[in-house]
Amino acid sequence: MQKRIYLETTIPSSYYTLRTDEESLVKQRLTRQWWHEYAELFTLTSSTAVATELRRGEREAAQKRLDLLDGIELFEPTVEITQITQIYIDRLIMPKEPQGDALHLAFATFHQVDVLLTWNCAHLANPNKFNFIIRINQELGLPTPMITTPADYLGGTS
Repeated sequence: MQKRIYLETTIPSSYYTLRTDEESLVKQRLTRQWWHEYAELFTLTSSTAVATELRRGEREAAQKRLDLLDGIELFEPTVEITQITQIYIDRLIMPKEPQGDALHLAFATFHQVDVLLTWNCAHLANPNKFNFIIRINQELGLPTPMITTPADYLGGTS
C-alpha cells in the first residue's frame, strides 16, 4: 500500500508561483522536481480548505494550481477536525486562525496520512514544534504525520 501525503496549500502555490525572488524560484524548482520524481510514488490527498485558498489570487495561476488537485482525494471539514484544530490553537502550537495551519495539521492528523508536505517552516515543518505536536496528538489518541518539505526528499535545504 502506498503511503499517503497531504498536500498543504504552499505546495501547489509554489509549483505555479508568480513570484520572481530567488527563494520562491528555488521552491518552485524543488516542488516541480519533487512532483515529477516522487508524486506518483504516493497517494496524494489534500482538502477543500486548500482548494479554497488556491482560488484566491490571479485567475489563470489559481486554475493551474487547482488543476494539480484533480483526481486526488479532498478531505471535507468535520466536527472532529474543527475540534482538533481548536485544540492546536488553544494549546498554542499553531496560529490563532482557524482556517490556517492548525486546520491543515488537523486534516492530516485526523485522516492519518503518513506525510504532511509543506513549505511552511514557521508553523508546520518546524522541528521546534514537532515534539509538542506529537505530545498533543498522543493525548488525543492520534498518530502524527511526518511533516516535511519537498527539499527533504531531494536532499536540498528548505
